[in-house]
Amino acid sequence: MKKRHEQKLVILSILMLFALNVPFLLFFDSSKSLFGFPILYLYIFSAWLFSIIVTFIILKRYYE
Repeated sequence: MKKRHEQKLVILSILMLFALNVPFLLFFDSSKSLFGFPILYLYIFSAWLFSIIVTFIILKRYYE
């Protein structure tokens, strides 16, 4: 794997570490809901989906 792709994956991992850390999650902890789901759950699963998509794009470019 190229060093550039490894660096992107490390940066993504660090970003997700901060995005899913407790102090940052407290910003989304409220009793409000969107489409019937709590905002905290929507944030967690959308951040998770974002990381999966970005990882897929990085790895797809690596294998080309």
